[in-house]
Amino acid sequence: MGFRFRKRIRIAPGLAINISKSGVSTSIGGKGSTINIGKKGVKMTNGLPGTGLSHTTNLYSPGKSTEKKQLTHKQKIIRNILFVIIVFIIIKAQYF
Repeated sequence: MGFRFRKRIRIAPGLAINISKSGVSTSIGGKGSTINIGKKGVKMTNGLPGTGLSHTTNLYSPGKSTEKKQLTHKQKIIRNILFVIIVFIIIKAQYF
C-alpha cells in the first residue's frame, strides 16, 4: 500500500497552494470552478457544488518539443481570463 501526502494552504479567498509528494501547485477559484497550475500543466475543473459531479479540462500541458509554438485563439482567451481572475483576487484580497 502506497503512502500519499497532500496539504492545502489557503493564502487568500480563492487562492491556495497545494503541496504533495509529487510537487507544488497553485489553485485559483472557489466552489464550482477552479484553475490549477502545476508542473504537469494548467487544468480547469468545473463542478456542481454539493453533488460530487465535476469535469476537468487540460488547458495546457508542457510538451517535450523545444520549439516555441504560436498561441491559438483559445489559449489567448484562456490566458486573458486567467489574468483577469488573478487581478480580481489580488484586488479583493486587499479589502480583507
